[in-house]
Amino acid sequence: MFSVTAMRLRHGAPRCWESQRAIATVISGNKTSQQVRERLKKDVAEMKSHLPGFRPGLVVLQVGDREDSNLYISMKLKAAADIGIDANHIRLPKTATEDEVLWNIEAVNDNPAVHGLIVQLPLDSINQIDTEKVTNAVSPDKDVDGLSSINAGKLARGDLRSCFIPCTPNGCMELIKQTGVSVSGKNVVVIGRSKIVGAPMHDLLLWNHATVTSCHSKTLDLAAQVGRADILVVGAGKAELVKGEWVKKGAVVIDCGINHIPDSSKPAGKRVVGDIHYLSAKERAGYITPVPGGVGPMTVVMLMENTVKSAKRFLQMYKPGKWNISYRKLKPLKPQPSDVQISCSYPRNPIGQLAKEVGLLSKEVEPYGRTRLKVRVEVLKRLDKQPNGKYVLVTGITPTPLGEGQSTITLGLAQALGAHLNINAFASIQQPSPLSSFGIKGCAVGGGYSQIIPMEEVSLQPSGDNEAVSAASSLLVDTIIAYCHYQTKYSDKVLFDLLVPFRDGHQYFSPSQLNRLQKLGIEKSDPLTLTEQEIRRFIRLDINPDARTDFASLKNEIMAILSLSSSAEDLQNRLAKVVVAISRYEELITTEDLGVSGALALLLNNALKPCLMQTLEGTPVFVHTSPSADIAYGNVSVVADKIALKLVGPQGFVVTETLHSADADMEKFFNIKCRSSGLQPDVVVLVATVRALKMHGGGPGITAGFPLPKQYSEENLKLLEKGCAHLKGQVEKARTYGLPVVVAVNTFSSDTKAELELVCSQARQAGAFDAVLCTNWSDGGAGALALAQAVQKAAELPSQFHYLYELELPVIKKIQKVAQNIYGIKDVELSPKAKEKLAFYMKQGFGDFPVCIMKTQSSLGNDSEKKIVPTDFTLPIIDVQVFVGAGFLSLLTLTTNDCSEEPTWPCFHGNNDLYSNSQ
Repeated sequence: MFSVTAMRLRHGAPRCWESQRAIATVISGNKTSQQVRERLKKDVAEMKSHLPGFRPGLVVLQVGDREDSNLYISMKLKAAADIGIDANHIRLPKTATEDEVLWNIEAVNDNPAVHGLIVQLPLDSINQIDTEKVTNAVSPDKDVDGLSSINAGKLARGDLRSCFIPCTPNGCMELIKQTGVSVSGKNVVVIGRSKIVGAPMHDLLLWNHATVTSCHSKTLDLAAQVGRADILVVGAGKAELVKGEWVKKGAVVIDCGINHIPDSSKPAGKRVVGDIHYLSAKERAGYITPVPGGVGPMTVVMLMENTVKSAKRFLQMYKPGKWNISYRKLKPLKPQPSDVQISCSYPRNPIGQLAKEVGLLSKEVEPYGRTRLKVRVEVLKRLDKQPNGKYVLVTGITPTPLGEGQSTITLGLAQALGAHLNINAFASIQQPSPLSSFGIKGCAVGGGYSQIIPMEEVSLQPSGDNEAVSAASSLLVDTIIAYCHYQTKYSDKVLFDLLVPFRDGHQYFSPSQLNRLQKLGIEKSDPLTLTEQEIRRFIRLDINPDARTDFASLKNEIMAILSLSSSAEDLQNRLAKVVVAISRYEELITTEDLGVSGALALLLNNALKPCLMQTLEGTPVFVHTSPSADIAYGNVSVVADKIALKLVGPQGFVVTETLHSADADMEKFFNIKCRSSGLQPDVVVLVATVRALKMHGGGPGITAGFPLPKQYSEENLKLLEKGCAHLKGQVEKARTYGLPVVVAVNTFSSDTKAELELVCSQARQAGAFDAVLCTNWSDGGAGALALAQAVQKAAELPSQFHYLYELELPVIKKIQKVAQNIYGIKDVELSPKAKEKLAFYMKQGFGDFPVCIMKTQSSLGNDSEKKIVPTDFTLPIIDVQVFVGAGFLSLLTLTTNDCSEEPTWPCFHGNNDLYSNSQ
């Protein structure tokens, strides 16, 4: 029984009565394709109504300039424009290599605005190109031609809903549907077995319940096979192969062939015919497609349908501003296993999948082992127009030997925001040093159910930042030593030829050497034109052996530069300004003067890329820069934070941390890092623990690895209340910058309800926006859910952020501002040496730099043993250094009772299963 469409086809078809026989109904591909086009237009309009500005994207990639390919491509582009698809044509020259073709395909695969990619075949190149390799390089999700092995495999096994069906077979099925003839149960013969038509046509008919016979050039008695076909599909590529008398009466005949045969009556001397003798087959068939005007128009429109289908799939997965991360569900165990056992008990998501889920393109990441990716800084250029997310700083009260769990809270907060509140969230932390990995902190970065995995890689297999900084520092020291040695040994001419060697019979200045000449006021670029006096000024640095920057200071500054740089260009510019020595004439000598800044930038190029990892629950984390250089600046890199803020989008959150406490590193975060990056935080999270506050209240000393005194394991509200004065002071200092402060109380099993309530109450009285309890060490992100909700609310407040001081203030005033407002100190006192060096640096024009006070992180004063808040106290400053590349003045304080030389009991005792478990 025919459908309404079929009846219309019948009644509308021209008939020629001869011996009472009706000529076959012609199935018009032009009319059917127009119907499909109208349907697709409505689909595209509906997409736009749900997401204004959205358009399905299609790219046609062509190699060469074949005339027939150009014709087909123009038809595709015209159809796309008519439907509302944003179509682009990439044409590569005939000289294109296979690698160039694959690179272009990879770029399109990564482009989220493109939903369909067609590689126009054949590939017209003078170079050998593997067509199979090229078609399989197209992402299966964008393979709207349906030619990749993955889509072909899915079709072969009947996964019709999850694959793209090749356009010609799909068009044939649409034409068969127009007849009203059901495919199910019919005998179908397919002539041809090409990957584009015959083979997929067979599979498509088979999974639509037809009994299918495939015929080809080796098939015996082809006429007999054709005569049994209720439906005949021919794609043999041979003109008029099938004769009309072979066709079964009333059969549906689909002709996919396009061939040219001589015809003197035509202007071109030839005409287009199909694979079937049309006139004779028309007299026996029930339905037949013409050539041209049959399958051809359907191939193009089905390509458009696949593109629209791909765009629909994209929109089903994509929510504007929302990631689609596969977070892991945790099942915390009681009693709690070790950090090592927890890390090894949960499978990791593929790191490449996580990168794709957060919006990174494959060309923007580089594998670094099995579980880490280095992220290229160039991603910032692509995301330049993307608004930043909310910026949250996690810091802590002045630390005790046991630590306050800052990193654990940082990761737990990111887990809670991402995995539990379904908000785009990124954590950003420094990579641990071996000292922290095997010291107080333990092997984990974070801890318990809020840690980065795999533990052994993040803790014990560094990502190369510290190593690169060490190599750069060593290069500088070696270069300075070489200069000092050879300048006393060789003549000006010999040294000049060493610095500006002959290449192909000519001498050329390097860019850094040209900069040095400009600095000296020598406006010349040809080495041969320099006078003897100019040569001498150029090569003789006259380094004062007693005024050379030592290895540790160089390493400190280079790590700070790595942390503060926003791009590769910024990195190189900063490195060029590093002061390595002072001449006998009190001139500053920089890396640019040594001609080594370019080599330093090359050494640090890979270290500038933050390392992407994941938490136990699958939240993305950037691990970047290292505190092992022991610099007082101590903050996560600007690059890591900037990339994360762009990736999370305006509704997302980036949770970063300071290395130590609110009084020391938070001040540097605001006054140095935020000034350098231009970023402004939205919320401060201040981490505290009951036992740490008891210590600040005058509790007995604690030694890591040894049993705690009973004051810390038993309720002691009097001691705790006294210590809360320290917490109040830290809350007030954080609020000095105009930001809301949320206190996160990292709880332990020994804490009592009364103690926890006291801490929260005291924090709120001090002006904290909120104070919440955190159990994420034992519960994962769920244990930081209250903190995440409080941070969300705090971030909605209007920003009133401001710096502690203006850069135009005299240096001594800036130092006093920090000392008095942050440390609570009465005044500062500079030693004669510090005064002399500060005066020299101010004379050099560095008075507008922010200040970085290097002091013990164990107390607010300079005595690491005193935990109380200092009042009537003067801070002694014994030395001053200028870090011109990093952009700040470093002031070293005199520290008393420093226990830093006392060894810490290593944590690997009791963790000897680390290696075996990691295997």
